[in-house]
Amino acid sequence: MKKSFFLPMLLLFFNGFLGFAQSGTDLWVINTSGKGAKLKLLTETARPLTDRPEYDNQPNFINETQLVFSAADQNGNHDIIVYNFESDKFTNFSKTSDRNEFSPSITDCGMYIAAVVMEEDQKQRIWLYPTSFEPAELLYDDIEPVGYYDWYDNKAAMFVLGEPNRLVYARGRNDLIMIDSAIERSVKRRPKTSEITYLSQSPEGQAGIIKSYDIENRSREVYLAGVLGSKDFIWLDKNHLLMAAGNEVFIRKYTSPDWKTLGVIPSDTHENITRMAYSEDLNVLVVTINRK
Repeated sequence: MKKSFFLPMLLLFFNGFLGFAQSGTDLWVINTSGKGAKLKLLTETARPLTDRPEYDNQPNFINETQLVFSAADQNGNHDIIVYNFESDKFTNFSKTSDRNEFSPSITDCGMYIAAVVMEEDQKQRIWLYPTSFEPAELLYDDIEPVGYYDWYDNKAAMFVLGEPNRLVYARGRNDLIMIDSAIERSVKRRPKTSEITYLSQSPEGQAGIIKSYDIENRSREVYLAGVLGSKDFIWLDKNHLLMAAGNEVFIRKYTSPDWKTLGVIPSDTHENITRMAYSEDLNVLVVTINRK
């Protein structure tokens, strides 16, 4: 279970903010029932959590009741926003005019919300924002530009942009494990394991392959093809993955070759689900979905 912490209300500007890849995206919430292989998506409950013309994206649960995501104000500046499902309130966790925060997530220790920060000089590095609201700290000063990341043992596995792109794990300063190149943006630790999983790049018209690198024993696995047209996946638990294509969500056991549909999110205004976040405690799936 993730560590909880209390977020006092900061200056809210959620109703005022409007748009890293700037497109109109909103967050939607769908209720679920069952767990793991028995998960059901109650598509009739699908509803918008945000409804603005600009960028609300990259959701992640940080504890049993709170979700973080990246959003932009009217000047196009991106900050970390917290949504509390119990109070139904949005809170600015950051409000910075000299930088932009993307891909927020809770660290393993539960003491920081991390984010990929585009700094004033356009460097993209991981910063740590203490949940105690003390000043933010730079995590790796010598690793950039970082695009995406996830955690194992309080250290980051990072998608580092370049020619080629690289997926690396920072075991220590000047001690990087090179995991792969030619990867897509999804980088996810497989729950309750030491595996970093990711989606490989694929030729046009073919699905990417979900692969794994085990940090502890240095072994590699191939977990078969993803869903055609999708670049994002999440783990429900140690054994089951979710992906989406269009407005349809799919589930698969990692050892199975077959994706099974969980249903289609009905909408006349939104299409093409990308990133997702799941809370077993709340029985909800949060998805990023593009505005038509």
